[in-house]
Amino acid sequence: MTSSRLARRLALTAGGAAIIGMVSLTAACGEAEQAPEETTPTTTTTTTTTTTPPPPPPVEPTEKAPRIDPGGPNPFSPTVHAPPPPTAVPGHH
Repeated sequence: MTSSRLARRLALTAGGAAIIGMVSLTAACGEAEQAPEETTPTTTTTTTTTTTPPPPPPVEPTEKAPRIDPGGPNPFSPTVHAPPPPTAVPGHH
């Protein structure tokens, strides 16, 4: 009973120490933000011109899929057939 409590306390202590270590490492490696420098207000005028991009090239299929006819064979069925199971005399394994 006391050994399980001791194990729980050790696990709790190790977990707490790991969390504190990660938080302190994150805080130490973080960059401090600097306040923006004060500047005098200036007025700038910008003119933008927009141009229309050229049309995309025509779309072409990447693969030619076989046509599926309602009454025809299925082109997606496998062409390899499995060999028949071996036959054995009953009672012999």
